[in-house]
Order: sequence, then structure tokens, then C-alpha cells
Amino acid sequence: MESPSQEDLDVVAAQLGRPPRGTRAIAHRCPCGNPDVVETAPRLDDGTPFPTLYYLTCPHATAACSRLESAGVMRDMQERLSTDPTVAAQYAKAHQDYLDRRTAIEDVPEIAKVSAGGMPDRVKCLHVHLGHALAAGRGVNPFGDEVRDAVEPWWIDGPCVRKDA
Repeated sequence: MESPSQEDLDVVAAQLGRPPRGTRAIAHRCPCGNPDVVETAPRLDDGTPFPTLYYLTCPHATAACSRLESAGVMRDMQERLSTDPTVAAQYAKAHQDYLDRRTAIEDVPEIAKVSAGGMPDRVKCLHVHLGHALAAGRGVNPFGDEVRDAVEPWWIDGPCVRKDA
């Protein structure tokens, strides 16, 4: 993780179409060099608990995740989660990893057992799973790794935001 520069924050604002909130670090960079995942504070400046530690910011990656969601990928993942004990165990570990990483930054009792993306019992929001997989690395979130494999290379058409523009 690296602290965001003002240029990084400007890129993230352009990606999101609004100023980012609670950005603590750049959790992952796209091969184009732009941030594509930011680490967000567990509690925003106004005191609001914010369970999404890893926030996917790249519009190319988010659009690719949305296409997968529309194609029913989450339904298939949910079915495997419900029927495959090995996948369920890996997913439970991903949930705990997410909680541990967030709690290491700040313990927020209101969201103590809430991770993101439906973990550990449901599969929702592939954007969250991809963000977790990119930030934590391969082998941590099984569904995040699958999403990553399905959407790479989302950057093929070039950067979503040009830094020199």
C-alpha cells in the first residue's frame, strides 16, 4: 500500500465522477499506472462506518464486473458456495481476511462482523471481490480471483483517465 498523492486523488475523482471519500491508500494500480483500487478508512471523516475497505475505482474494471453480474456469474458462484464445502471454506477465509485487514486499521464495532460482497454466506457485488483480490493478491478471495481472470485485461483500450489531460 502506498499513500495517495494529490495526482492519485485527482485520478480517482475523475474515475468516480466525484471526490473520493476516506481514501487512505492506493491498494492496487492498473498496469496503465492509474490507481484501480483504493483502501478506504473504516470510518469516514463524518463518523459514518464504511465497511468497504477496498473500493474498485477504475471504470473499465467496474464495467467489466457489471457485465459479469448481468450475465449471471454471481448466481453460478452462489450455487457453488452452497454446494461445495471447499469453496465455502475458502470464502469464509476471505471474509475473515477482509475483517482482519480492516480491524488492523480501525476497530469499528458497528461493522465488526460485516465484510463486503455478501461474505461469508452470499455472493454479491463482484466489484468488491475484484477489489479485494487485487489488493490482497491471488489466493485470498476465490471469487475475486475468478473475476480477475474473467475481466483481465480490462486496461487493453488504454487508461480510463489520462494523467496529462
